[in-house]
Amino acid sequence: MSAALRDLAERTRFPLVFGGFVDDGAVRVSVIHGSRTRSLQGLVVQSGRGLGGQAMTQLGPRMTPDYGSSRAITHDYDSHVLGEGIGALLAVPVVVAGRSRGMLYAGTWARSGIGDVSAAPAMRVARDFASELRIRDEVERRVAALAPPTPPAEHAAQRERLRESVAELRSIAAQIEDPVLRERLAALGRRLAGPAPAASGHGARLAPRELDVLAWAALGSTNAEIAQALALKEGTVKSYLQSAMSKLDASTRHAAVAKARSLGILP
Repeated sequence: MSAALRDLAERTRFPLVFGGFVDDGAVRVSVIHGSRTRSLQGLVVQSGRGLGGQAMTQLGPRMTPDYGSSRAITHDYDSHVLGEGIGALLAVPVVVAGRSRGMLYAGTWARSGIGDVSAAPAMRVARDFASELRIRDEVERRVAALAPPTPPAEHAAQRERLRESVAELRSIAAQIEDPVLRERLAALGRRLAGPAPAASGHGARLAPRELDVLAWAALGSTNAEIAQALALKEGTVKSYLQSAMSKLDASTRHAAVAKARSLGILP
């Protein structure tokens, strides 16, 4: 949330941003950047109430150039909003699977018009954040589905599902243009892969695409299948595999996968 709000401030140039996640039909403001007072602390916005409550129920951005005089919204939260001295305010919901999961606010202390110049980049921030939440939800769902390992056969099946999840996560991350969000997803994939053995001492540093290709190779995918999964040319896949094999000092792709697993690079 904090990173998304900083991105919102940078893209919209609004000096004040704040927001929070939706919990039980209400937005609980948990992160504030750029405030002059403590008025926004503890703010809880109910569904349908105030500017953010409208945005939450309508699943779209809401804005006002003069919050204090607006007749289009309820004024349940004037003590918080006007206490901060906010004039213009923009509220954008973070929508996942048809429901609001969070709310991003951007405001100024002056009264001014808020048009598409500010709303469009704010909506892009909200969409990027929603994408991250969707992917995180899916990863958590898959990890939760992995019951504690019992018999060796079940353990092997769970490990294979984890490997499939990591490979798919890396494929999704590779398609996202936002470098910050892409790195967060890559970091999540690394955490799922598990820590590298402390005593390995191997200095292999695989490039992101080399690791993407190797993750799919670990599932037994052919070069053609990997190319389709990652939207690459088959020759490019072969080149990435050869580079990864060289860095891992492996003569075959199977040996490269085994080496990567032993180093904790792949699960």
